[in-house]
Amino acid sequence: MSHRVDHVVTSGTFSLDGGTWDVDNNVWIVGDDSEVVVIDAAHDPDEILAAVADRRVVAIICTHAHDDHINAAADLATATDALVYLHPADDALWRMTYPDADFEPLHDGQQFEVGGVFLQVLHTPGHAPGAVCLYAPQLDAVFSGDTLFAGGPGATGRSFSDFPTIIDSISERLLTLPASTKVHTGHGDSTTIGAEAPHLDEWLARGH
Repeated sequence: MSHRVDHVVTSGTFSLDGGTWDVDNNVWIVGDDSEVVVIDAAHDPDEILAAVADRRVVAIICTHAHDDHINAAADLATATDALVYLHPADDALWRMTYPDADFEPLHDGQQFEVGGVFLQVLHTPGHAPGAVCLYAPQLDAVFSGDTLFAGGPGATGRSFSDFPTIIDSISERLLTLPASTKVHTGHGDSTTIGAEAPHLDEWLARGH
């Protein structure tokens, strides 16, 4: 069966450090016609379930634990009997949304297989301590969460984040991927590694 990458944009809010912002999130659904993983269950479990349709959800993978990326994860897990996976370095952020619910720990180098597609976990801290990206060589794609966007690194001006750390993560883990690699982001448009790599010095000069 052929690989598929579907995606829906869900809308809601992101809250941290006493502020709340309206946000649109990309929810990525990767697999084939029979099984999928859901990357970042954001805001609207019903909309995600509609996109999954009758396919089996193998796993719900969180690129990090900011509330806008996980606030539909528990409901989606209940509806699909799938487990939720998160890097344990984001436990403190997770507990802000789910004080009593647990998750399955992700670790760097871990692999998921779904519909013949392999997703490799790359631990890329900076935007959050437990931020990860998911690299799918067969798709020539990386699912970057909020680590790398079209136009630069994810925000690091809030609690649990650090600009030098995100720069190291992007330089060492993402910009080393093939230039043709599509970057499917947590918000906004997709880009490619080749389109972003030449701008590293500009990001460093900008400093955030």
